[in-house]
Amino acid sequence: MKISGAAICFVIGIAITAKNDVKAYGGNGSFGTELRVPAFTAYLDPNPDGAHVGAAGITEWKDPSLKVIWFGEIKTPGKMDCSLALRLPSDEETRLRMMITGKSREARIKGDGTNTIVLGFGSFDIPDGYQRIVLESLNEKGKSAGQIEALILAGPVVSNAHFNMKIRRNAASVHLSYTEPKDTNIEAFYCEMTGLEDPLWTYYMACGWQRGYLGMQVNSPTERRIIFSVWDSGNEPADRRKVAQEDCVQLVAKGEGVVSGDFGNEGTGGHSHLVYPWKTGERQRFYVTAKPVDATHTVYSGFYFQPEQKKWIMVSSWRAPKDGSWLRGLYSFSENFGGSNGHLRRKALYGNQWIRSSEGKWIEVTEASFSHDDTGKADRLDRYMGVEKGQFFLSQGGFVTGFTKYGENFTRAPNRVPPGDF
Repeated sequence: MKISGAAICFVIGIAITAKNDVKAYGGNGSFGTELRVPAFTAYLDPNPDGAHVGAAGITEWKDPSLKVIWFGEIKTPGKMDCSLALRLPSDEETRLRMMITGKSREARIKGDGTNTIVLGFGSFDIPDGYQRIVLESLNEKGKSAGQIEALILAGPVVSNAHFNMKIRRNAASVHLSYTEPKDTNIEAFYCEMTGLEDPLWTYYMACGWQRGYLGMQVNSPTERRIIFSVWDSGNEPADRRKVAQEDCVQLVAKGEGVVSGDFGNEGTGGHSHLVYPWKTGERQRFYVTAKPVDATHTVYSGFYFQPEQKKWIMVSSWRAPKDGSWLRGLYSFSENFGGSNGHLRRKALYGNQWIRSSEGKWIEVTEASFSHDDTGKADRLDRYMGVEKGQFFLSQGGFVTGFTKYGENFTRAPNRVPPGDF
């Protein structure tokens, strides 16, 4: 990467010559006291129609009402020098402002054709904890702010700083794995769930098991869904057209207004959903059942309690081949399936879990362990679990303090009142 030594930066009236030795650091401060955070890890606020975040960085930024935001955790407080790597045509100039911890600095720079230039903003005093680094354009609307390539941080404070360095900007997916009684044929699994935050592209899943899942989703500003899906047999990861007919789950029945079809790209199977305006902060009730038909087939059914009508409805039922078993591997999860708003917090309560044995006995489930996807291993550490108001909770995103070790166990107080027969 070429950095033009002739480029001149103006930071609050002070001229600074851009350095030629800016290095591309690939990890969270492990190469020294200078850290290069790719622009493709940043978030845009509000979510734009024009500007774009991708492998090339931030492009087409021409709206000064748009903010570019990086999030990272500083573990050692102190001074931190902040700069930007960007590209700008030779005949253009850009004027930008950076804000951290309530302090702001403005700077401007002329372009250098296809060469990368460095725009410095000087030094900021940084406390420990998660920090929000905001970049604003001071250009008139319609004028390009430049192609932003990276945020460059320098100083001892970045030696053990933590930033997500991956292009995937989703918050980590987080899971509750429930402790099941041994030697029990589980015919039904009941769980109550309350979504406390409702960013777009959130899936709060209440009742999961070895062949499928049931929960609720935020699909758009105007649409929410109750979703029930069951996986096919076999190992096809993406395209259901490649699955043999004898390995496909078959729709047995569905409720009024329920849409059914196929799904792929996460395994394959049968999908069903009901467009329904479930409410944030309101308890939702779910349960799934298993009915083995013979030694090789089981019918799985998903049910949802409609709060306004105060009645249970069937979402759908599916006949699963190469099965013949009961429910097992019970779990719940929370997923952020759209990365452009992975900086927003998602939190839900999961409580009053019960299973019903094939003999009709209700057994309360009060123990669960925490797990997360690969994103939660090292890239996004703002993910955790706990017990609140007598219920388990899952939280991910938001770049807030909170961290739970993979596999950590939790116990909630029992309610002792089974949900009853449906």
